[in-house]
Amino acid sequence: MEVYLDNAATTKPKKTVIEAVVKAMEENYGNPSSLHRKGVEVEKSIKNARKLIAKTLGCKDQEFYFTSGGTESNNIAIRGIAEANHRAGKHIVTTKIEHPSVLNTFKDLEGRGYEVTYLDIDSGGFISLEKLEASIREDTILVSIMHVNNEVGSIQPIQEIGRLIKGKNSKTLFHVDAIQSFGKIKFILSNLEVDTMAISGHKVHGPKGIGGLYVKKGIKIKPIVTGGGHEMGLRAGTENVPGILGFAEAVRIIMEEQDQQIKQMKFLKSYFIEKIQGEIKDVVIHSGTEESFAPHIINMSFMGTKSEVLLHSLEGDGIYVSSGSACSSKKKGYSHVLSAMKIKEALIDSSLRISVSDTNTKDEIDYAVTQIKKQVELLRKIMR
Repeated sequence: MEVYLDNAATTKPKKTVIEAVVKAMEENYGNPSSLHRKGVEVEKSIKNARKLIAKTLGCKDQEFYFTSGGTESNNIAIRGIAEANHRAGKHIVTTKIEHPSVLNTFKDLEGRGYEVTYLDIDSGGFISLEKLEASIREDTILVSIMHVNNEVGSIQPIQEIGRLIKGKNSKTLFHVDAIQSFGKIKFILSNLEVDTMAISGHKVHGPKGIGGLYVKKGIKIKPIVTGGGHEMGLRAGTENVPGILGFAEAVRIIMEEQDQQIKQMKFLKSYFIEKIQGEIKDVVIHSGTEESFAPHIINMSFMGTKSEVLLHSLEGDGIYVSSGSACSSKKKGYSHVLSAMKIKEALIDSSLRISVSDTNTKDEIDYAVTQIKKQVELLRKIMR
């Protein structure tokens, strides 16, 4: 039996998504910049895809741009805002638990003369709104805070954060990495004080290599890749048509099925945690089941084991999980997220991230718990 429980890293594309990608490669292969019929047809399909995704986000078509993925979306927003607004100030703010595509971008800007404030978090993975407010100054040009943390699933209150930022300094721009929240948590951009937002296709059963960036009308962003006038001049490069159309199909499914998808993920998460705690001793849960945590991410430590060893042992049983962020799990060192939460090293070293999707089943969870129990008990005997 194969049980895929690493959906925060990537998701399996839905069948109709694959069909949309194949059709685009076989039939809609024209260059959207070409003036002939093949090009015009593809340009129209991209326009329809943009309209669909913008409607789902709750923004205008002209405010949504296609990118190569979440990393590029975060880079365009952060670097683009910093470059376009540096005369107004060089102070930027983020948190200590951001995805590497944000943290490493901030570190690079720090090396280029920008002053960065890295906000602490509490033991649950949440920032202090009071400390955020205190960090915003007259020369603060950007605050970047992720909506859902990719390792523990903590949800930052972006609506409240946006209001706080604009109340302290109306000129400070607010970027949100929504790559783990889009499709899993309902929100409407028009109700939020957000200036830019990054999303990704492969986190919502779409293709890899495609993402999107919301940019509020009137926001100044300097392009970081120059070339032709693609994507309304913000992101040069011939559009990834198969990716765009596959992404749009994945979003169409979300529009139709989101309530049921979220309900299924919440059930599976709660059921998994309940089963694990009932079957295995000395398990520490780092992701809650409350509304302040995402419905698909579970981070837990199995004391007396090593996460990497347990991960590969489970792989032998056909169970696929993660020891942290897929974009940083191959690097040596402890999880920067769990470290920022001040989790003890022994717990960090024995932590796994399990992430479900609506395609998972109760039977799969039962099998996974049985095999995890077997492998944990075996490893604890070996490591005594």
